[in-house]
Amino acid sequence: MDLTIQSPVSQLLEQNNIAFDVIAIPLSEDKKPIRHLEELLTSEGREPHSVVRSLLFKTKSNNFILLAVAGAGRADWAVLRKHLNERKLRMAEFDEVAQATGYVVGAVPPIALPASIHVLVDNSVMNYDEVIIGSGVLGYALSLSSADLRNSLAGADFGEFTKE
Repeated sequence: MDLTIQSPVSQLLEQNNIAFDVIAIPLSEDKKPIRHLEELLTSEGREPHSVVRSLLFKTKSNNFILLAVAGAGRADWAVLRKHLNERKLRMAEFDEVAQATGYVVGAVPPIALPASIHVLVDNSVMNYDEVIIGSGVLGYALSLSSADLRNSLAGADFGEFTKE
């Protein structure tokens, strides 16, 4: 069954002639994405560690930074602060995510973001031929080639921003 969704993310990909698949992610009764996404992806023959998480940070100077990371790596705070030349950095709060990105937690993509958000892409994202990103719509994700994602991330900083 081919799913279609409309979001700034899908529109950006379509405008750039980038092929992608829509993945339905069942929501729990409290309207949150399921906790067992890895199991769902594995059952569909997809690599569960290829999910690109979009982690939003706020700097002391009130800028928002989005770190795109695949797999189980965790943000390396010291590396982030040094790269951004910021002494203080914190995770964005739940309501700040929607205000800053225009997307709800659980659907934030690393692309199709407001220009004010600086994007950092961890090298882990390029470890997979296909990656899965937030679609901008809760309950759906998008699968596309990591090369196409990289090409869609013009202006982003690429580097080693995580630790195991």
